[in-house]
Amino acid sequence: MTLLYKEMRLVAHPTSIVFAFLGCLVLVPSYPYSVIFMFGCLAPYITFLNARETNDVWYTAVLPVTKRESVLGKCLLVVFFQLFQLLFSIPFALLRNTMNIANNPVGLDATVAWYGFGFIIYAVFDLVFLTAFYKSGYKVGKSFILAAIPMVFLMVAIEATSYIPALVWIDSYQPEHLLIQLPILIVGIVCYGVLVPLAYRISAKRFEKVDL
Repeated sequence: MTLLYKEMRLVAHPTSIVFAFLGCLVLVPSYPYSVIFMFGCLAPYITFLNARETNDVWYTAVLPVTKRESVLGKCLLVVFFQLFQLLFSIPFALLRNTMNIANNPVGLDATVAWYGFGFIIYAVFDLVFLTAFYKSGYKVGKSFILAAIPMVFLMVAIEATSYIPALVWIDSYQPEHLLIQLPILIVGIVCYGVLVPLAYRISAKRFEKVDL
């Protein structure tokens, strides 16, 4: 928790904090809600960029922490931003449902399946971004571009599901359909729970070989 506190106070860019609150965009009509996940991926990019420009790696190097612990702090910060964004969006998704707002005409609604897809996007992005970044500890832009490729592909695939007649249940708030969507949420959570720790282990191993 001390590492996370340090990252929140000294490394987290204010823009990243704003992005974490953009889960409320599920209330906006005619909006591609997968873009919310893009903001959740931009937050780590901007924060890591800010850390590089403020020489955080050098500051952390003089602290009584190992390289592995330094990586852990950054990973915890990324997870905090992403989980906070998803949790923060839930009340707004429920409010949207109670207000009987018409289905989103430009893509998938904020259904149970949507949250599952969100976990998958975050898991894949974190795995690619973190492991690529910690090869050197400073190539933020290159790492983001590599991670953005599967992120955009998944975003397009998610929005496309709402246009496939056979998958209409994925874009439904009907109780019977929400129940069918639960496996997608479970798969998403499992992917996140497996790939993010894997990203940390690979990143820590790579960063330990970096000559600061």
